[in-house]
Amino acid sequence: MSRVVIVTGAGQGIGRAHALAFAENGDRVVVNDMGESAEETAALVREAGGECVVSKGDVSDWAYGEQLVKTAVSEYGQLDALVNNAGLVRDRMLVNMSEEEWDLVLKVDLKGHFVPLRHAAAYWREQSKAGNPIAARVVNTSSGAGLLGSVGQGNYSAAKAGVVALTQVAAVEFGRFGVKLNAIAPAARTPMTEVVFAQTMAKPETGFDPMDPANVSPLVVWLASAECEVTGRVFEVEAGIISPADGWQHGPREDRGAKWPVSEIGAAVDRLLAQSPPQAPVYGSQ
Repeated sequence: MSRVVIVTGAGQGIGRAHALAFAENGDRVVVNDMGESAEETAALVREAGGECVVSKGDVSDWAYGEQLVKTAVSEYGQLDALVNNAGLVRDRMLVNMSEEEWDLVLKVDLKGHFVPLRHAAAYWREQSKAGNPIAARVVNTSSGAGLLGSVGQGNYSAAKAGVVALTQVAAVEFGRFGVKLNAIAPAARTPMTEVVFAQTMAKPETGFDPMDPANVSPLVVWLASAECEVTGRVFEVEAGIISPADGWQHGPREDRGAKWPVSEIGAAVDRLLAQSPPQAPVYGSQ
């Protein structure tokens, strides 16, 4: 059955690929972005035979986030899924980063997830209270930087790590009224990453481009479907690869049964770390 899906940041890159994939799946799409790129995506969706409506605005703005959800409901009578994809980068080493560069990335990449999520959840909760069946889904967008950190991207890493924690908490809180939430950590060639992946192109023998944003979207379409019963998880996805990512786990511990003297802490930490798996390195640190 056709579902109604909001895709934020759908004007280009991965978000545009998502919008096209949902349209191909027969879903109706609310295409969000800030400028005319949203209209360009909508034109592509309609050319492909899909149904969509454009909603332009800043997803970190509280009033607009509420309006975005209302647009889906007023246009199509319902909202079934939210894909939080909007984001930006302002890369700089932390010692040189400005307050503005920090604030902007946290505002768009983290608050810009919370605001649509909050208003969508309020709608679904009211539907649940009214006795309507809920099969709502949310797909948030983290990053390898949010999972492991990335040198030169302290602001982006912090925001995307926050997206993971937000996903885990919301999965528990919103599960009470029928909402499943997951996050992806995608790798693809987009306007944000075109320099990094510029040399990774389609393989001549197969024509398969491992960094094509369209490779990410099938997982997102499934996670946003009523078929998906998974919740609270993060999936790394790139090329033809899907991999669940595990977050922080409780490690080995030593209980002294009393307050630790400083003189014994070093040896205890050495013993504990010797029993722990090594940490994956921060991107760009090697």
